[in-house]
Amino acid sequence: MNTLQILSKMFLGNSPIWYKSTIIVFLVLNPILLLSLNSMGLNGSFIVGWLFLLEFIFTLALALKCYPLQPGGLLAIEAIALGLTSTESVYHEISNNLEVILLLIFMVAGIYFMKNLMLTIFTKLLLNIKSKSTLSFTFLFSAAFLSAFLDALTVTAVLISVAIGFYRIFHTVKSNKAFTDTSHDFNSDDDLSLEGKAELEDFKGFLRDLIMHGAVGTALGGVCTIVGEPQNLLIAGVVGWDFIEFFLRMAPITIPVLLAGLITTVVLETTGIFGFGQKLPEVARTIIEHYTEEEDLKRTDKEKWGIKVQAVSAILLIIGLAMHIAPVGFIGLALIVVQTAFMGITEEHQLGRAFEEALPFTGLLVVFFVIVAMIHDQHLFKPIIDWALTLDPSQQPSMFYLANGILSMISDNVFVATVYIGEIKTAYDAGAIGLEQFEKLAIAINTGTNLPSVATPNGQAAFLFLLTSSLAPLINLDYIKMVKMAFPYTIVLGITGLLGIIYFL
Repeated sequence: MNTLQILSKMFLGNSPIWYKSTIIVFLVLNPILLLSLNSMGLNGSFIVGWLFLLEFIFTLALALKCYPLQPGGLLAIEAIALGLTSTESVYHEISNNLEVILLLIFMVAGIYFMKNLMLTIFTKLLLNIKSKSTLSFTFLFSAAFLSAFLDALTVTAVLISVAIGFYRIFHTVKSNKAFTDTSHDFNSDDDLSLEGKAELEDFKGFLRDLIMHGAVGTALGGVCTIVGEPQNLLIAGVVGWDFIEFFLRMAPITIPVLLAGLITTVVLETTGIFGFGQKLPEVARTIIEHYTEEEDLKRTDKEKWGIKVQAVSAILLIIGLAMHIAPVGFIGLALIVVQTAFMGITEEHQLGRAFEEALPFTGLLVVFFVIVAMIHDQHLFKPIIDWALTLDPSQQPSMFYLANGILSMISDNVFVATVYIGEIKTAYDAGAIGLEQFEKLAIAINTGTNLPSVATPNGQAAFLFLLTSSLAPLINLDYIKMVKMAFPYTIVLGITGLLGIIYFL
């Protein structure tokens, strides 16, 4: 095998050939276009900047073909090499978003040690609520409530852990394997009978329903408070709102949206449209019931103590985040220290497992900050913002809501909010808009980036985290399926939010 064949095989690993070729075309075409456009007297940096953004979104959209860290990282390196941004600008973006990075590193790892508690709680919900509509309603509401006090990524991590726990219980029992069998391949159904394979597909559909309802719930709750989403904290800091004031300012929009989302859940489960409505197979219920009973009987005093520690930690976590005692990442680190100290987890390799899920996504987020820095440096969104500020003041909130919503569907909502809140703060400081209008636009930016962004995994970090998690391939949840299942929520939440901006703001 010659060097070229080895390179072709090793580049981006097991990704399809057409995907590898597309990334290579991107990397070769970008510098050629930049030089050609500049030589013609055009603004090559602006045009190619938009091309880079679209190419990066392409890598996100096809995350299941290849994790976006590598292809997106190559594009980011090329953007710096071509001078579309600088390492100083990237470092500035990372510094501004350090709390988000600390959140991913420590909070998600902290939740890892709560998995037994969360699995126990959600298992009780699953077994005690027979109606699928009621169960879905409860999952969405629970995710929304938790996201208002935690953050969407943390709650999503919990939902992923719970769903993986359910899946592994079912798959292990149906494969006639022991739970201690570490060689068991959960991605394969070769050990299942034909009947078992059919039951597994039904169970996958059931888990997809629950996880998507829960993911949407994180957006519904996340929009309500300063700790729900990273951009909420940023917006609150710029405008000067504390936890209570932020909640009250957003409530005229967010409470009707929450009610509309809950109603949508019931309608989707009742009608079975957009891929929802899959019932829990009775065999799966029986397996989980038996497993739960056995686990309850086998639970040692040490395990019971661990659940008590996790329960106390969860209460302290909610209090700490609600009162914003410290940055979220610091609270997450404290959560790790407290839980592991009182549960006797002191070996390095035991701690290391907690960080495995979040660190690849943390790397991806840092790569995305390169693209964010490029967008800032090339002023890619400036024409849109300048146009919006020329509108009549009564029209500006709805236009900002729509502009933020549309951009958040294709870009990261934290980035969009960062750009927009910075622009209107500049306008306010310059006297172009008054305080009341400034606050209205802040509300429009917050709701605009949080609600319509459920349309795609590109806009919501929690959705992208779900898409790139180990759960997604287990339950056959790909990009297109996520978009399809989120579509009815996108329409209902987006329109309800817009009406709230028009009539209640």
